[in-house]
Amino acid sequence: MSSVNFKIEKKLKGKLGRAGILKTPHGEIETPAFVVVGTKATVKSVNPEQVRDAGAQVVLANTYHLYLQPGDETVKKMGGLNKMMNWSGPTMTDSGGFQVFSLGAAYKKGISKVIQITNPSLLIPERFDDTDAPRLAKVGQDGVSFTSHLDGSIHYITPEKSIQIQHNLGADMIFAFDECTSPAEDLKYQNEALDRTHNWAERSLREHNKLNTENKVSLFGIVQGGREESLRKKSAKIISELEVDGQKFDGFGIGGSFAKEDMSTAIKWVNDILPEDKPRHLLGIGEPEDLFMGIENGVDLFDCVLPTRLGRNGTIYTKYGKIHITNTTYREDLKPIEENCECYTCKNYSRAYLAHLFHGKEMLGGTLASIHNIHFIVNLVKQIRQSIFDDNFDKFKKEFLEKYKH
Repeated sequence: MSSVNFKIEKKLKGKLGRAGILKTPHGEIETPAFVVVGTKATVKSVNPEQVRDAGAQVVLANTYHLYLQPGDETVKKMGGLNKMMNWSGPTMTDSGGFQVFSLGAAYKKGISKVIQITNPSLLIPERFDDTDAPRLAKVGQDGVSFTSHLDGSIHYITPEKSIQIQHNLGADMIFAFDECTSPAEDLKYQNEALDRTHNWAERSLREHNKLNTENKVSLFGIVQGGREESLRKKSAKIISELEVDGQKFDGFGIGGSFAKEDMSTAIKWVNDILPEDKPRHLLGIGEPEDLFMGIENGVDLFDCVLPTRLGRNGTIYTKYGKIHITNTTYREDLKPIEENCECYTCKNYSRAYLAHLFHGKEMLGGTLASIHNIHFIVNLVKQIRQSIFDDNFDKFKKEFLEKYKH
């Protein structure tokens, strides 16, 4: 019995896309939806009321970071994520798998969720080698040992431990522990990592069944497989069919670090196989062009740190592309960031004021830019959702992307 109830309201003709309603213990999510990232149980520089007013429906926190600080037991004592961070809506936590990946093989190599596979500087020629400091994580068959980036302490996380931590954090939707691999890995390693991820998925589901006595928490299984069609399809089939004690996954995450060139293909391979009646979450992706691509290929939820990360650095979304508010041209520009934008920032402040805040290194600059960026991305996804209902998705996509320049 799942605590998440997913209903498809309208399908995108000729494609895998759909619009629906996802019901959770803390409220409904209209999908497709953008999930705002609050890594340490806070959306950086923005308070919960501002996040809500910007249109966000759901927030995702990070298992790895909250386990290290303040500790999952402490979060539980504070009443769980919702009470702790004063957020009344739905919440999610990731499994910590991506952090382990980025602190392991990808450490200090500039690899993120999206890489250009054609860039040789981002290839990972070897895997875990104890002599190659300063890697912080090492993957074994049963789990991952890693050194805390905070104090150097040694930790070991297994699938069971990840699920226990996430249950203590108290989110509505949580993820199975997985190994996030780069598309630059060779096929042999991708195969080994995939077998590990599937084994860990089964163990995650078993532990979740033990702890989820009140059916309040939904567990999503994660599909991996890099850029290999056979591995992606194999993973989608195994994860969608996996059953422990009569229970299957309540939804699915599509994981991995993606090559920009073939992200849409990999997502289509997976969503062609995953059951239609359960929600699908594309982990860590959130650029406007990727949102259109994901939605038409059947993705229901996205999360990404970019709206706030860019905002804190003075990079701001507009329908004509990103602008850098510190550029000289904005110092005396009295217009809002975007005409007719309904966000708090655009209704109250000028580009010139934001430019002043950033040049003066004032904290408010990052807050106001982040509010606008969250509003822009969250509402773009809402507009895409509406275009599905209005049967004009292709037209809306074409018109938006023609204006939107990188």
